[in-house]
Amino acid sequence: MTHKNALIIMIKNPVKGKVKTRLTKDIGEEQALFVYNKLLQHTCKVASEIQVDRFVFYSDIIDRKDQFINDGFKKYVQCDGDLGVRMEYAFSIPFKNEYHKVVMIGADCYDLTSLQIQNAFDALDNNDFVIGPAKDGGYYLIGMKKWNRWIFRDKPWSTEKLLAETRNAIQENNGKLFLLDPLTDIDTITELNNYPELTKPTS
Repeated sequence: MTHKNALIIMIKNPVKGKVKTRLTKDIGEEQALFVYNKLLQHTCKVASEIQVDRFVFYSDIIDRKDQFINDGFKKYVQCDGDLGVRMEYAFSIPFKNEYHKVVMIGADCYDLTSLQIQNAFDALDNNDFVIGPAKDGGYYLIGMKKWNRWIFRDKPWSTEKLLAETRNAIQENNGKLFLLDPLTDIDTITELNNYPELTKPTS
């Protein structure tokens, strides 16, 4: 182990028709795949800019030839189950390997920077949890210093209530929480329209 901090990146394998499905009805499967690949490239770039150990969890199969280079990212496949089960499992890996701080991101936030990820790790010096709120009521980042399974149990995944209920759970368990600045997860055409650089020019 090189570092005491671990960054988890939860991604879907980039397969046409399987990613950004909420966008597909508006822009089509090919364009949605293009958008997701651009988001993956951005996520890989910002993750590579900070000094942590990096873990990539793929939805289906490990890709040894993608932008997440093998010597810079430890690669795993997500377990079966809902998003909470998969996140709980992903956090268990670095904590069982004695990492002190673990932060998780996805690949939906084009505004996310390496500085914000570093700020999340720094926030854990004096807090039990750190969350980056997404403007849709979810979150684009979550981190902690201890493997707390309860934070992923019985949550309204993919709804606007997720952040509020997660904050309530932390409060009920007497946890100290630090909130980062709110950012946009790109899941809908309205959100995508603010990022024209992510779309493939049409002929």
